[in-house]
Amino acid sequence: MFAKWLRENNIAAGLLTVIRVWLGYNWMAAGWGKLTGEGFNAAGYLNNAVANPVKGPDGNMVYGWYVNFLESFAIPNVELFNFIVPLGEFLVGLGLILGTLTTAAMFFGLVMNFSFFLAGTVSHNPTDIFLGFIILFAGYNAGKYGLDRWVVPFIRKTVFKREAETAHKAV
Repeated sequence: MFAKWLRENNIAAGLLTVIRVWLGYNWMAAGWGKLTGEGFNAAGYLNNAVANPVKGPDGNMVYGWYVNFLESFAIPNVELFNFIVPLGEFLVGLGLILGTLTTAAMFFGLVMNFSFFLAGTVSHNPTDIFLGFIILFAGYNAGKYGLDRWVVPFIRKTVFKREAETAHKAV
């Protein structure tokens, strides 16, 4: 019953818009600050996450696989992360504020939230993850009062129509 309300109700769409815009502003501001500041460098953050991994009650590393990812991929490619993190934060925020490709924007926002969480940063991530899952679960209704009202039908009509035509011709 709640799922149906969240996915189909106009009042829910309005509430989702408020949550979406608030989250979007926070994402966009974080990305904008990194893009226009004195230069963003993730090296210190990544090195700290490797040096001080999340540990369980027994004192052992909880997310060893993630620490391994940071050591073997993220740190050697820190320049890539210095580019994609601020740009990603800004674009997630822009997508959420405008209500454009809302579920895709929220999905990538959640990927970043979980990445920060796995590195040991709690901050506002639990709140963002909770609200992000509500937006993701609501699907199209979360962007109903945004550009998704026009973008999603256009994509369905053009992109998926071409895929269906291509599949039909192949048969």
